[in-house]
Amino acid sequence: MTDVRCPGTYRVAGKDVKLDEDCYLENPSDWDREVARWIAENLEGISLTAEHWRAVEYVRSYWEKHGECPPVSRLLRDLGMTFEDLYRLFPSGPAEGLCRVAGVPRPGGCS
Repeated sequence: MTDVRCPGTYRVAGKDVKLDEDCYLENPSDWDREVARWIAENLEGISLTAEHWRAVEYVRSYWEKHGECPPVSRLLRDLGMTFEDLYRLFPSGPAEGLCRVAGVPRPGGCS
């Protein structure tokens, strides 16, 4: 695990990745699966499984189409998950954990 301080720039999979003061990617286009793994391991303390990837890819796809993270109720419905399932996968929650690993900006209304 890397000692991560935010804001900061880190070398991940051969490229420089900048994190803002809340540890979200400054440039969402820097995201790829290697960056997601690095964020998950170094910021969230988790190893991504197929179940994690399903949620991450859903959020990333939704963000690419709509320019925002999906509402949690829609995420849960579309993925067939409960809040408990989501927090088991991402203990810091959908905004802190899931959206961060998906490489999308901090959802509005979160502080």
